Amino acid sequence: MPADLSEKVKRYEDMLKRALQKAKYFPTSNSHMNDIAKDYYTMAEAYYKDGVYFLNNGDPVNALASFSYGHAWLDAGTKLGIFVVDDETLFTI
Repeated sequence: MPADLSEKVKRYEDMLKRALQKAKYFPTSNSHMNDIAKDYYTMAEAYYKDGVYFLNNGDPVNALASFSYGHAWLDAGTKLGIFVVDDETLFTI
């Protein structure tokens, strides 16, 4: 049975939204790694906003891609050690 696109888009939107709320910068504020954490987080936020835009304009495929890419930035940052997270359902920790 094929995946339900509408359900998947909503699930990935929710996953990214929750991940954005939970990801906290780990490096000290005056470090180079803190700048990288800000960049990763900014990319994730931008993809979230893009996803919402696509969803509101009838383009669920690009919305899903945006939500997925946004989450990938946060998950990669978690693996890199620039975010502190405590939810293994949202991140690969």
